[in-house]
Amino acid sequence: MAPAVSLYHERGYAFPIRVFDEAETAHFLDCFLAYRSQIAGRLKELPARDQYSVFSETHTFLHWVYRMASHPRVLDAVEAVLGPDLLVWNTRWFAKMPGEKTYISWHQDATYWGLDPAEVATAWLALTASSPENGCLRVIPGSHRAPLLPQKETYAPDNALSRGQEIAVEVDERQAVDIVLGPGEMSLHDIGIVHGSKPNTSGKPRIGVAARYITPAVKQKGSARQMARLVRGRDTGGHFELADPPDEGMNAPGSPRHAEAVERMMRNLMPEGWKPSRP
Repeated sequence: MAPAVSLYHERGYAFPIRVFDEAETAHFLDCFLAYRSQIAGRLKELPARDQYSVFSETHTFLHWVYRMASHPRVLDAVEAVLGPDLLVWNTRWFAKMPGEKTYISWHQDATYWGLDPAEVATAWLALTASSPENGCLRVIPGSHRAPLLPQKETYAPDNALSRGQEIAVEVDERQAVDIVLGPGEMSLHDIGIVHGSKPNTSGKPRIGVAARYITPAVKQKGSARQMARLVRGRDTGGHFELADPPDEGMNAPGSPRHAEAVERMMRNLMPEGWKPSRP
């Protein structure tokens, strides 16, 4: 096991882990900026919490995002904490541009993802520097080993979480660790860890994607049979519909595959009565 992830199970997180070289990082960043430009009109219409429809599940139709999520160095680190059989369950972009008010409240993913057992890890892949000034990820060490905390739903428009989920008790921020990353580095964190991030108060963007990995033992609660992509080893569980990787030429928003993946995900994660916003 690499030194960076050797204490993952004790702390609930690991960083920094170098995964992309300079040329790869520059290429992926250019691809993201081009995609963001394509959806600029949609972004103007959507508050941060409703941007799930354009920033989630992009690995299902953007080949370059799939390349990031299935990169051998990324998978080597994930395998070190989850084992040799890996599926990508979800991807979600978290971009904070200068002047935006977007933030993520303290929360625990295990309270609302509906995944069991908790053999789940999130890889946060940075394409720009991620620092306290531009709103880097923050975690509470060891919080994944305690019982899950109560959460409330705020639906705050600047909260990037789909329901504005927020821990309903006080979090001691003196314990928080800033996950500082350089371009091309990544972090890993456990599904149960308390984490969040503040707004970008700098003049530089913070751009990265969270790729969520599961083992074949994991099942999804909810009404929809969710899609997943096998990226290493074998799927011995059969609990998800295995999706093919996107074609290299796929790069336009609004593909039927993307819309279906987002809709199935949100049918499982959102309250009954939720209506999809098409990508």
